[in-house]
Amino acid sequence: MKYLALFTVLLFSPGFAQEAEKEAAPTAAAGSKVALTQEELEKKFTDTMTSAVMSGRWCLIEDGKLGPDKDDKYTIASVVKNTDGSWIITAKIEYAGLTFNAPVPVQVKWAGDTAVIVVDNMGLPGTAKYSARVLVHEDTYSGTWSGGGTGGLMYGVVKKAEEKK
Repeated sequence: MKYLALFTVLLFSPGFAQEAEKEAAPTAAAGSKVALTQEELEKKFTDTMTSAVMSGRWCLIEDGKLGPDKDDKYTIASVVKNTDGSWIITAKIEYAGLTFNAPVPVQVKWAGDTAVIVVDNMGLPGTAKYSARVLVHEDTYSGTWSGGGTGGLMYGVVKKAEEKK
């Protein structure tokens, strides 16, 4: 208990907080990256995700435990921001023996320089509704999803799709 009190005092003391802020603040001398504008972040996200394949793993969460990893793959044809701020990700969908490109409406939120794709309660007619939060940082993705009475985690890499010759 005395350690908790000491931790609380240190954490909330003005001197400690100021020193922590100094250490956390990026400096040009330390070689930190120059912050991108919102437009630059959106262009980088669009460039990364257009004509891309997200390839990795996913697993179920059952009774609070992670299930075995399974292969995961999404082919993205394009990513476009609408004038209302929403986004359309056109994805290659394989469903019921058919393969087609489908526009998927999503929101894209930002955690600093990291895009977070937000899907809320979406599904095809007659199917379960799903929600997901998938962050895209550099050439990787990681996220969580739920729907249809289940849920899980996903992670992987984002690479440019190979062009067919």
